[in-house]
Amino acid sequence: MSLPISHRAALIVVDVQPDFMPGGALACHEGDAIVPGIDRLLRSHQFRHVVATQDWHPANHVSFVDAHPGRQPFERIPLHGHAQTLWPAHCVQGTTGAALHPAIDWSMVDKVIRKGDDPQVDSYSGFRENHGPAGRRPTTGLAEWLRERGVDEVYLCGLAREVCVLWTAQDSVDLGYRTHVLWDLTRPVSPDSDIPTRIRYDQLGVDILDSSELGGPARPSGAMRAAHQRI
Repeated sequence: MSLPISHRAALIVVDVQPDFMPGGALACHEGDAIVPGIDRLLRSHQFRHVVATQDWHPANHVSFVDAHPGRQPFERIPLHGHAQTLWPAHCVQGTTGAALHPAIDWSMVDKVIRKGDDPQVDSYSGFRENHGPAGRRPTTGLAEWLRERGVDEVYLCGLAREVCVLWTAQDSVDLGYRTHVLWDLTRPVSPDSDIPTRIRYDQLGVDILDSSELGGPARPSGAMRAAHQRI
């Protein structure tokens, strides 16, 4: 049975960028497998509101292992009072690997949220950056944008399901949104994480769905985007 999509719901497509695909700088397991399904979902016009997030790092970003001589990729260090994973350099501003994936038609996206552009602060969630030097998590502007449009429910897909999708889901729940994850349209950095990731989503009260369960379009017939706001 298909689930109807509310007019007050938004689809958030998290970090579907070439650097997270096989062969990319920080490849997710089978990350490219979600691309056709996300493209079909966007073309279906099922959501009135659609947002994409985009990792957008400066070349000297603090989360890159190259910024910490003697450290190894995926090692964890203390940063701003919290544990920080050191990643291979990825999604560097202006590079091909940082672009939104070219095999997806992004024309129905209303808003692109770029995150991680502060060289001293990492960013996983689409809603808030990670903890910075002042101990706070700065907003990306996504929650404010959704609030202006009366959104009270979000559906998440993208990469990676145990990192940026999960952090986005956690913040979504904290902000009071009914939250769903389209499991078939996400992939992990490591498939070994899937069981604990599912448990964490359950603990948060996040619904885990398959995109095939979604109902008919929420958009008015023929509604198109004349202009697309981006930051």
